[in-house]
Amino acid sequence: MLLERSQSTFMKTVLIIEDNQDIRENTIEILEMANFKVLIAENGRDGLEIAFNDAPDVIICDIMMPQMDGYDVLQQLKGHSSTENIPFIYLTARTEKAEIERAMAMGADAYICKPFEINELLDEVNRFFD
Repeated sequence: MLLERSQSTFMKTVLIIEDNQDIRENTIEILEMANFKVLIAENGRDGLEIAFNDAPDVIICDIMMPQMDGYDVLQQLKGHSSTENIPFIYLTARTEKAEIERAMAMGADAYICKPFEINELLDEVNRFFD
């Protein structure tokens, strides 16, 4: 007997932590069209709570946000065994070389500068599932 599973059973989950509504909505649309399940947080504190509770497959995070910036988010995630190995991608307007170096030294897996290309985002997310 052939058992059918819904596509959602196989969907990978991406958490987006982004305070800018337009960027958040565009990123959600891109990821959902690529068949990812998307979790959303508008700030770092909410993002941490979602990450700890829902264990997404990948986290995409802005750096400059109210309440808790992306550096603090990454530091907190890397400090917990339940989240330390979740791939982490910065998606930010900060393009300075020193910022990129800092992010990567802290343990980020990728750094995408805004504005970004759709394929750039999808390539970075998909590389964790090959």
